[in-house]
Amino acid sequence: MECPYCHKNNSKVLDTTHDSHGGIRRRRECMECKQRFSSIERPILSAPLIIKLDGSREEFDREKLARGIRISCAKRPVSAADIERLVGSVEAILRNLGKAEVSSRLVGEYAMKGLKDLDQIAYIRYATVYLRMDDLQSIRDEIDQLLEH
Repeated sequence: MECPYCHKNNSKVLDTTHDSHGGIRRRRECMECKQRFSSIERPILSAPLIIKLDGSREEFDREKLARGIRISCAKRPVSAADIERLVGSVEAILRNLGKAEVSSRLVGEYAMKGLKDLDQIAYIRYATVYLRMDDLQSIRDEIDQLLEH
């Protein structure tokens, strides 16, 4: 494993743990610069292709989804672990669908459903962008629906 500090390929594993997302977390020490760092190993499982609104297709990008959710949760009391769990949950749902391709709309709906349960302000932020709410009335309608429940 390459050291992120000195970029040498000489490190030793100090500790190995299994994380809650089916991966392996390894604590390492570089034998050259003596810095410590962590690495995560995850199995590569095939996720369906995502069909975008314009009809183009792209591979599911876990980091892209996480980035969007992180932006929605900025300055909110949502932990990184909660965000990681939500992203993992959406990814697992997509895999379990057993389809080769799914609509980007479906990905967004699963993310919004998880955010609604996690933090309603983050949900509104995500929904505003994802559902293209471009006027105050549509945002107000969504907030009114949340308040009714």
